[in-house]
Amino acid sequence: ELGGLDAAEQEKETIRLANEEAAQPFDLEHGPLWRAQLVRLNAAEHVLLFTMHHIISDGWSMGVLVREVSALYQAYMNGADSSLTELPIQYADFAVWQRAYLQGAVLERQLQYWREQLAGAPPVLQLPSDHPRPAIQNYRGAHVPVRFSTELTTSLKELSRREGVTLFMTLLAVWQVLLSRYTGQKDVVVGSPIANRRRSEIEGLIGFFLNNLVLRAQLQAHQSGRELLRQVREVCLGAYAHQDVPFEMLVEELRPERDMSHSPLFQVTFTWQNAPFEVSQWPGIEVSAVAVERSTSKFDVTLVMGEFEEEIAGSVEYNTDLFERETIERLMGHYERL
Repeated sequence: ELGGLDAAEQEKETIRLANEEAAQPFDLEHGPLWRAQLVRLNAAEHVLLFTMHHIISDGWSMGVLVREVSALYQAYMNGADSSLTELPIQYADFAVWQRAYLQGAVLERQLQYWREQLAGAPPVLQLPSDHPRPAIQNYRGAHVPVRFSTELTTSLKELSRREGVTLFMTLLAVWQVLLSRYTGQKDVVVGSPIANRRRSEIEGLIGFFLNNLVLRAQLQAHQSGRELLRQVREVCLGAYAHQDVPFEMLVEELRPERDMSHSPLFQVTFTWQNAPFEVSQWPGIEVSAVAVERSTSKFDVTLVMGEFEEEIAGSVEYNTDLFERETIERLMGHYERL
């Protein structure tokens, strides 16, 4: 109940509550694995906080959750029964299918691709940092917003169409060039999450389907931009065709030398945000999402981008134990220039 505060204090306290709620750990053994809290600002304004552990949800799941809450709310307002259809399968069914599918020749074929693709890959991307890398990761982080102009976005889309690649592939290629320039390494490995929802039966499920792909670029001294785009395209298509191996299984198989100071196989990621998410209007209520500043970073640097209203925009999440904000802002200025 925040009705006794003025508007500025309400906003500040709501963000504090959201961050406090997000910082509360989950008990994976006993649950619950999701929590909800309603913040009342006044009789006509409320904020609904959902906090879920990643083990039961992913970015795609958020869109499903919002759609289902919207449908249930409308049904409740109209005095009707739930309008949601019965799910054809549950998440547990997917888990059983995945275990049965990833065996024998299928599993070996997928693993062999990754063994060959990542043979000899560097274990760490040596980005120059402002501070020494701690012996153990603390996952403290911050964010810097990123936005490209409509003109630059249009040019990038035209380039991608002309070269027969996706916008994601173009932005990934430039990201890997930038990382190569910063590190002096010609062999650049970047992680990238993929929705991993290739069957229509699981599109409407809330659950953790997300998988991390390991995308490797091997830059050559006299390589043209077009040649690099073709290489990145082939790497991405190969990874998509072998996306069924869970990342944790890949780590177990490849057995990289483990170090508590950094994540295995990759430390920098690139995310293209195109999961369906729409905040639909509910009867008699205006609904919008509340932006919450997260203070964590899962990797050294995570670039998240998507296309919003004819512009490419997003944010870069960075480890504050390693980098100062000014360094990341300069990094992203160089990315835009490239």
